[in-house]
Amino acid sequence: MKTVRLAPEDNVVTAIAPLDAGQDGAIQLIPRGHKMAVSDIPKGTAVRKYAQVIGYAAEDIAMGAHVHTHNLEFRNVETEYEFSTNLRPVAPAAQQDTFMGYLRKTGRVGTRNYIAVLTSVNCSATAARMIAGHFTPDVLAPYPNVDGVTAFVHGTGCAMGGDGTGFELLQRTLWGYARNPNVGGVLMAGLGCEMMQIDWLIEAYGLTPGPLFQAMNIQDVGGLAQTVEMGIRKIEAMLPLVNDVQREECPASELMVALQCGGSDAWSGITANPAVGYACDLLVAQGGTGVLAETPEIYGAEHLLTARAVDRAVGDKLISLIKWWEDYTERNRGNMDNNPSPGNKKGGLTTILEKSLGAAAKGGTTPLTGVFKYGEPVTAKGFTFMDSPGYDPASVTGQIASGCNLVCFTTGRGSAFGSKPAPTMKVATNTEMYERLTPDMDVNAGRILSDGASVEEVGREIYAMWLRMASGEKSKSEAQGLGDYEFVPWQVGSVM
Repeated sequence: MKTVRLAPEDNVVTAIAPLDAGQDGAIQLIPRGHKMAVSDIPKGTAVRKYAQVIGYAAEDIAMGAHVHTHNLEFRNVETEYEFSTNLRPVAPAAQQDTFMGYLRKTGRVGTRNYIAVLTSVNCSATAARMIAGHFTPDVLAPYPNVDGVTAFVHGTGCAMGGDGTGFELLQRTLWGYARNPNVGGVLMAGLGCEMMQIDWLIEAYGLTPGPLFQAMNIQDVGGLAQTVEMGIRKIEAMLPLVNDVQREECPASELMVALQCGGSDAWSGITANPAVGYACDLLVAQGGTGVLAETPEIYGAEHLLTARAVDRAVGDKLISLIKWWEDYTERNRGNMDNNPSPGNKKGGLTTILEKSLGAAAKGGTTPLTGVFKYGEPVTAKGFTFMDSPGYDPASVTGQIASGCNLVCFTTGRGSAFGSKPAPTMKVATNTEMYERLTPDMDVNAGRILSDGASVEEVGREIYAMWLRMASGEKSKSEAQGLGDYEFVPWQVGSVM
């Protein structure tokens, strides 16, 4: 058989390879990764995959027909939520795994050791890039424990209006990067007259200026050239201090992994995402933390997460995020089915409901212990959720601001994403894409289908790489230098 059926209740199967009419019950061409009806589905009837509703037949669909955007329609979710009805106890790991990390004075542990040049406003972006650009590999050679000097620049910071949400999001993001355990030193650069005042940020979040936290404004210093010169001098003074730290053995419980997907396809929810979910379960058993995000991409699957919420309060927080997104899309004349993207649909995904059910699998099976705002510090251990858009760079930016020290990114269509200061590893959902993009992919979860590997086997491979990366091994995106342009704070609200 060239199809896979994911649950007995499903009335569609997924084609592992292209099906011609007459092959495996198909009455027309079924592209690879796309769905085929395994029974007649009358118009208006629910279409099920993963034993869940992924949409409704827009017309009568015959057994053996191709099921996709032409005959499957989305409807907004109306769900009766259950809370804490699917709590699987977490068995402590038989042995405590460790990695070689950077123990900070705060007690948190970094997997990398960067100096971050943060900007309060777009007006100081060029200065920040010039400062960071001075510190080439040759200049940093005497400081082997420093992973780099990186500018994190953005296109906002002023003319921010509305209800203050956008301002708060940017504040949390900048503060989160400044305190991320993968950052050993910080230089903040501003213009001086912007809405996002550096002094306000320092006061609001209790940041303490000192040798490893410096700030300056272009208007006060005397212009661009003098700002770049002063910034270079400040970082030169930081380098010996940031370098004066050694990796030491730390428990895996100090890992906080951002669980992310992009360029998804039909295999994401069958191979890579469940394998990452298994790896997340292994990490949680060690006392570590997995952080799922992309709220629009759990839409239609959130009821599976409320059933795993440790208590009603955690479940209600998740539902409040869903309601906010429904209102947000409505007032902006959008709709929750704006996602999947054209590439997702070409890969076999049809509705956001189908995409979400696959995306949620990255969270494994353990209880949901906490729900957090975008960029808010994740203080709970175990499997958690952070609010964010489905746009990968903006979502990962929030996860890193929330404290993640590693990123795990699944992809089916292919991705060249990378991030700093928390490195990204990429997991391919299918062997065909993995072989085409091997220089960018770290793990091939496609062998679950192509080679008969188990989800558990690939999950253990992913978890083992997390430990190696945390100890300093470079992922493929990291080795290629990705991460300097992927800092994208989520911008909400009007620009005045």
